[in-house]
Amino acid sequence: MTLGLISRRGILLLTLLGWALASPAEEERYLRAYAPLAPFQGSSVAGVDTRTLDRKVVCGYQGWFRTPKDGSGLNWQHYSRDEEFRPGNCTIDLWPDLSEFSPDEKHPTPFKNRDGSTAHVFSSLNSKTVNRHFRWMKEYGIDGAFVQRFALNVRPGIGYDELAADNRKLMLCRDAANQAGRSYALMYDLTSLQDSDFDRVYRDWKLLRRRMKLTRDPAYLHHQDRPVVGIWGVGFSDPKRRYSLAVVEEFIRFVKDNPDYGGCSVVLGVPTGWREQKFDATDDNSLHRILQMADVISPWSVGRYAKMEEIERHAEDYWRLDQLWCRTNKLDYLPVVFPGFSWHNMHAGKRPLNEIPRQGGRFFWKQMLEAKGAGARMLYVAMFDELDEGTAIFKCTNDPPTGKSKFTTYEGKPSDHYLWLTGQAGRLIREEIPERN
Repeated sequence: MTLGLISRRGILLLTLLGWALASPAEEERYLRAYAPLAPFQGSSVAGVDTRTLDRKVVCGYQGWFRTPKDGSGLNWQHYSRDEEFRPGNCTIDLWPDLSEFSPDEKHPTPFKNRDGSTAHVFSSLNSKTVNRHFRWMKEYGIDGAFVQRFALNVRPGIGYDELAADNRKLMLCRDAANQAGRSYALMYDLTSLQDSDFDRVYRDWKLLRRRMKLTRDPAYLHHQDRPVVGIWGVGFSDPKRRYSLAVVEEFIRFVKDNPDYGGCSVVLGVPTGWREQKFDATDDNSLHRILQMADVISPWSVGRYAKMEEIERHAEDYWRLDQLWCRTNKLDYLPVVFPGFSWHNMHAGKRPLNEIPRQGGRFFWKQMLEAKGAGARMLYVAMFDELDEGTAIFKCTNDPPTGKSKFTTYEGKPSDHYLWLTGQAGRLIREEIPERN
């Protein structure tokens, strides 16, 4: 029997069996990764209205950069494809600007600056650094972040260091959002899961709700009077997404309707071609029925266009028609915009450096104008801190290390240029400034 034919009760039974089959040692390691979770107990600064996504501009926040001395045990994760981070062996295309960082936030690397000095990077597990990032959001008028949580990291066999680090990251973001008066919400990324992995996703969600009281602190984002949870990766034809729509449907139903762990508004991250079920989308005829269970639809657009005229066509062919479909089905719509793209070092030099140029911010701003013109009332910026794909909007340097690895830059624009533009997008969405090129 395929999983698509199993009843909801049957999937729940499989979930319970999956937990029961864990060895005692594995169960102990698993629960140890959740042991530090605790409810928010600090004071929360008033700021962003966390009751709605409407008229908001939010960012994706990866928070996945690790260093050998940050206590995670994960070495140079997301800086390098293996344990050695050196010129010629790295996976980032932008270099962060650490000119404002304190000494205990800076981690030395084998890379050298133009003057011969040691180049430094940061760890996403330093509370000072995460607080700084959320203060930047406040300073530039960015409403908050969807904190990314790769569901793969809660799966047995991946390793519990990743899970412990993800839990630590989530609490740091929670604390930083409250201190800066910003909003945050959890977004599960389902990439690389299989149907049999969903038992741990259910359990993860339950543990976050029970131990951390996730969704209850003042900074947690709500929409339509319910806390928001993002579920990204629904309806793609990509073979890396090997889970069925049937298990996704059950999980959506759980976080919306379960009497103890539900009550949420759901943002679904979907492929660009979801409406017509072409291009990057599955042709499974259950997709539209499942999407109608959501509260907000958010199609991925990173890399789907590279030129100004392509943005205009995308707005006409996708954003405008997508929103009509969503309005007809009483759903909200959260389009994705990005500042540029570069995947050179991630692919060992086989992809062009600065593959989708930023054009001094014009490429970014054009998307915002076209999305607003197509009727957008909210925007998702990909991403706040993604150095890997060159989509970061936080402060990056125009004077990166020299040597064998090549890096792109902000083309001479100030390191805060894209933070400022993102804040301007919020003003645009709220109609505080006119639509102009």
